[in-house]
Amino acid sequence: MSTQIEPSLVGLALLASAALLAACATTGNHVASWGEITLAPGDTGSCSSCPCAVYFEMPPGDGDYLVTLNQIADRRYPAGRKAMLGGFFESRSIRVPEADVPPAYVYIPNVR
Repeated sequence: MSTQIEPSLVGLALLASAALLAACATTGNHVASWGEITLAPGDTGSCSSCPCAVYFEMPPGDGDYLVTLNQIADRRYPAGRKAMLGGFFESRSIRVPEADVPPAYVYIPNVR
């Protein structure tokens, strides 16, 4: 006795798996802007200008947290406040390693 799986069921299973993976990969909002952008943990943003002023909503807590940009230590910013990270010419990942929050990403066009 052989068991055959209907091709349409295989396609449906693959589609459902891809949707689940996409849902896990996007934990926050997608923000799009020109000139300046404000992100929060878990957000992905696209800034259409180069350079782009990047602001980050720090996670709540006491004191301050270290922020890393592309896994390089930047500086410490007050918890629960909006921080001005700088004007960037390139895409960056923004992480707060001392807080249990997902990273944020900002994509900036590479125009030179």
